[in-house]
This record gives sequence, structure tokens and C-alpha cells, in this order.
Amino acid sequence: MEPAVLFTAAAASYTANCALGAAVAARVVATADVRWVHHALYTATSVLTGLAVSSLLWSQSRAGWWLLPAAVPLAMIPRVSARTHRHRLIALSAAPFFAAGLIRAWR
Repeated sequence: MEPAVLFTAAAASYTANCALGAAVAARVVATADVRWVHHALYTATSVLTGLAVSSLLWSQSRAGWWLLPAAVPLAMIPRVSARTHRHRLIALSAAPFFAAGLIRAWR
């Protein structure tokens, strides 16, 4: 599989997860009965991010170095209550790394 495809999938999953979280926080969407959707997106984002970063081991692409720092906020986010402002800040702190990795992967 091409690394760029994995980076695209990881970035899309991250974007969908942030969009869902923002919609819930803004009370546009209610997920009280289906919280698992947000958790499933988080899990998909984490797995896809790990796969994209692993391209450092099996491809010529060096884009994984740009995405690797996103592992820190992804590891921190489950430990912070979703009802706090800090949860959003930590989640959004990964955005520059997803963008940089995606751009680098497609070069």
C-alpha cells in the first residue's frame, strides 16, 4: 500500500473525529446513545496514524517523521475529560502534524 493513502486515511479519520466532537460540543449532534461512534473514530484514527507512521520502516517515504509527534496528543486525549476545554485543545494540537504529514506524503 502506498504511504500517501494511509496518511490520507489517517487525516480523514482525524478530521471526522474532530468534526463529530465539535458538533457534539456545539449541541448540533447528540451522541448520548451512540458514544461508541466517537470512540470508534478515535480508535480508527490511532490505528491509521500508527500504520502511516510505520511507513518509515517499509517505504522510502519520510512523511512519518512529520506525523509522529501526533502520537503525543493522541495518547493524552483519553485521559482528559471530554467535557473540558483542555480536551479540545489537546485534540486540536495534533492538527498541524496531520497536515504536515499529509502534505509530505503526497510530495
